[in-house]
Amino acid sequence: MNRTFRVIILCALSLCTIASVSKTSVSYAEMVNTMIGTKGLGWASGYTYPGATYPFGMVQFTRSYFCPHLGFGINQLSGGGCDHMGNFPVLPLAGHLKVSPNDVKGMRADLSEEQGSAGYYKAYVNSNIQTELTVTERTGMARFTFKGDDEVNTVIIAGGVAGTSIEVASVVITGKNSCEGYAEGGSFCGISTPYKVYFAAEFSDSCIESGIWKDEHLYNNQTFSEGKNSGVFFTFGKVSAPLLYKIGVSYVSVANAKENLKTENPDWDFDEVKNKTVKRWNDYLGKIEVKSDNEDRLTQFYTHLYHGLIHPNVCSDVNGDYMGADNKVHQTVSKQYTSFSNWDTYRGQTQLLAMLAPDVCSDIVASHYDFAVQGGGGWPRWVLANIETGVMQGDPTTLVVANAYAFGARNYDPRTILTVMRRGAEEPDTRSQNEFTRPGLKQYLEKGYYNASIQLEYTSADFAIAQFALHACNDEPTSWYYMKRADSWRNLYNPETAWLQSRNPDGTWKSLSEDFRESTYKNYFWMVPYNYKGLIEIIGGHKEAEKRLDEMFIRLDASYNDPWYAAGNEPSFGIPWVYNWVGKPWKAQKVIRRILNEEFSSSNNGLPGNDDLGSMGAWYVFACMGLYPEIPAVGGFAVHSPIFESITLHLKNADVKIEGGSEKYEYIQSLQWNGENYDTTWIAWDTISKGGILKFKLGEKPNEVWGTKVLPPSFEN
Repeated sequence: MNRTFRVIILCALSLCTIASVSKTSVSYAEMVNTMIGTKGLGWASGYTYPGATYPFGMVQFTRSYFCPHLGFGINQLSGGGCDHMGNFPVLPLAGHLKVSPNDVKGMRADLSEEQGSAGYYKAYVNSNIQTELTVTERTGMARFTFKGDDEVNTVIIAGGVAGTSIEVASVVITGKNSCEGYAEGGSFCGISTPYKVYFAAEFSDSCIESGIWKDEHLYNNQTFSEGKNSGVFFTFGKVSAPLLYKIGVSYVSVANAKENLKTENPDWDFDEVKNKTVKRWNDYLGKIEVKSDNEDRLTQFYTHLYHGLIHPNVCSDVNGDYMGADNKVHQTVSKQYTSFSNWDTYRGQTQLLAMLAPDVCSDIVASHYDFAVQGGGGWPRWVLANIETGVMQGDPTTLVVANAYAFGARNYDPRTILTVMRRGAEEPDTRSQNEFTRPGLKQYLEKGYYNASIQLEYTSADFAIAQFALHACNDEPTSWYYMKRADSWRNLYNPETAWLQSRNPDGTWKSLSEDFRESTYKNYFWMVPYNYKGLIEIIGGHKEAEKRLDEMFIRLDASYNDPWYAAGNEPSFGIPWVYNWVGKPWKAQKVIRRILNEEFSSSNNGLPGNDDLGSMGAWYVFACMGLYPEIPAVGGFAVHSPIFESITLHLKNADVKIEGGSEKYEYIQSLQWNGENYDTTWIAWDTISKGGILKFKLGEKPNEVWGTKVLPPSFEN
């Protein structure tokens, strides 16, 4: 065979191989079921939304969790537990609009046959209007197919209606197929969130009539609406083709909303937009490839991974503009992010982002720094658009940043970051906008104690500063100082009750159950994840710790005030892995499998609690992989048994394969890392990130010896 002929044959075989791979390639986006978590009752609801979004995108084009009859808004948080956002809802209706929509809720538009995957959503409005939604990073697109016999059909766009009550809004009709406007943001958990959001929208066809409404009044042929319960409508003649609608969004200006729309979606090809977004989701979701014969488990896994990659959200426009914490327009050289639910996300979602998308995670850290500088000098805790809400407690942003660094997201100046960390931890008046970075800091510094659950969050943040100072900045004196402060959890230990407990300012003990937000003293007792060794010793050793854990896991579905494990809330997230520190890793393996199988499902109420901007999703992903980032600010994982037969992590610099998982067997019999026996329940990120094979051998019965000779690390002053 001559050389030329051989090259032709090899090229032909290569093309066949590529075609075969392409034909059988997996669409992870289609494995996602966005209906999971969209229903439930009270605090145990998932609060997820079913509509379309882009990885870390500005737009979430969806019906609201809280009011599904309101129409399809352009912004929403995944699992935020209070009414919020939902600006500029659009709703298709059959026939002429004969009465004012007023607050839209009274129209009771019925949604049926809902279904969604990553980047795409479909439902029927009032049984006969097929509505499809997709997005780009900063725009939304809808395809309305009117299946009724009406000679005309109408689409309404609300300006003064959103997920919460808003007073400031205006929309103007600018042509036969276009409108634009802005609105303020309403509230979140009862806290005012007066951000401004702007839009520009277009239809693929020209209307035959249009108008506005305000409260209960309808005004044909007028073009300007403003204020609460207001909006515009467009009525179209009957056409055979679907009606397309697209909307660009900006938190800076209408001009920028137009530019975002023109740049990202200049044409009228719904399928092309959808396919590009699905491809982008596949790029991200494919960073973790899992193999399993359990299709239901695959659906759950990729849905939770999807939830973990929705937030934080881009808030800068295509031209780099964004609205800062000082309510001034700034320019970013990369991308600016918002939607920071940091009390929730520092416990796992941040680490997941740093592993899978370190460049994005680095920009998120830089965005926090910019927010701090613009907002008064201190870290925020919970940011919606450009508003610090002050929701939740502790100093969680310090933990977010330290976690990002520990897991490889490092494209920023750590010394300027450390300055912000220290300011918030040392100067009691430090604020982000109008909110203190660390409420109660003065007493904490002077007396060494404060309200129990807040202090336990502060001590974890202090430990995080110590780790960040040492490893990111080579600042040993600062690290030593904060390690000493982190040890102040001991000031909360009451030897009479043998629990961590709040104290009055004069040092006397409060009642045992006081000051444990969204949790109990039995759950928050374990909130010393950086020093389980010291915590276990102070109560008498492993047997007492094991007893307390056993009692906690009698139930897995506790609410805020119940003394058992609360699978649905963050203060409980890391507790199962404490068994690794008491020399009973097989019990961790058992209880984690119980949580996965008993508390999660693929139904629309299949989450045990709020997703909290990907926090619940990240927990599920790690729980399935057999690795959990238990210690904040420390790059590494507590090890348990994976549930998939094969997992491949595509990290930035290497691949990691996790083999030997099982749905049937849950107990680790042995473990190898790159062919060498591995007999401990902790593995460092520096080890994992270089790539290799983590091979489990699982069995039906516990191996009570494996993983007990060398306990995971604890850190003491």
